Amino acid sequence: MASLADRMRGNGRIAAGLLLNLLVSICIVFLNKWIYVHHGFPNMSLTLVHFVVTWLGLYICQKLDIFAPKSLPPSKLLLLALSFCGFVVFTNLSLQNNTIGTYQLAKAMTTPVIIVIQTLCYKKTFSTKIQLTLIPITLGVILNSYYDVKFNFLGMVFAALGVLVTSLYQVRGMRASSALCFKKIVLRCTSWVGAKQHELQVNSMQLLYYQAPMSSAMLLVAVPIFEPVFGEGGIFGPWSVSALLMVLLSGGIAFMVNLSIYWIIGNTSPVTYNMFGHFKFCITLFGGYVLFKDPLSINQGLGMLCTLFGILAYTHLKLSEQEGSKSKLVQRP
Repeated sequence: MASLADRMRGNGRIAAGLLLNLLVSICIVFLNKWIYVHHGFPNMSLTLVHFVVTWLGLYICQKLDIFAPKSLPPSKLLLLALSFCGFVVFTNLSLQNNTIGTYQLAKAMTTPVIIVIQTLCYKKTFSTKIQLTLIPITLGVILNSYYDVKFNFLGMVFAALGVLVTSLYQVRGMRASSALCFKKIVLRCTSWVGAKQHELQVNSMQLLYYQAPMSSAMLLVAVPIFEPVFGEGGIFGPWSVSALLMVLLSGGIAFMVNLSIYWIIGNTSPVTYNMFGHFKFCITLFGGYVLFKDPLSINQGLGMLCTLFGILAYTHLKLSEQEGSKSKLVQRP
């Protein structure tokens, strides 16, 4: 009876964690888009607010003894912090300059780019079935972009840079994690910071606690170069109270996204994580067209379905291959 009650409590915590992540992950996309469209808040400055609020939230958490800070050498975190800046800034720039549908589909190109990099640079081989799944993913993104009446060339450049930065760092994480046992490989490759957590022997909160202020410092240097600081359109400009509240709310939600996603990775299976990600993908696409009234042609809809089919097929085949690898490891004497 006690065991059953424990399982029910555990399942309840997982369900609550998944629901929280679903809500905040979708809210952060829509809220940021709303801030860009209706308030015109500068992109890098908004990202800086996210990083600062994340660090402040973690500072409060460690004061409440939710986690214990661990001393880390800054040199070990420099590349991580820089990559994190590039990933978030370019992703937000893509969201700012593209429709939500194009923004969301462009992120799906991370998988094909990772496979191309691993094939060309690291001579890694992939099964024919895995390679074939890249065709519908890529074709769907091209279809959606070609028939997008709000197509923005600059937005696609930012989307491509975001995909490239994310792919390069995920490749590093996957290679660094290759010596781990099967379960850790799956979980850590799902998160592009997993390899660094393993290398430094820290959890996600300990890593973010040091990485967030470093990323903030980098953006403090970059913001005055690329964006106004004072006056109209600057971070310290004459913003309305509603705009400032929206920006602070966005920062708080970004903090919750960072924590909830790492909690899901550590407390659920790879299948749950990936299927839940696909569910968020679909809801975000649908919500974007409902909230922002972006035009959607039949060809764009076919492109979205094509990409979603490719993502689902890739996930199914990849998880099947990993289960096969797990079975082989278990059978070894």
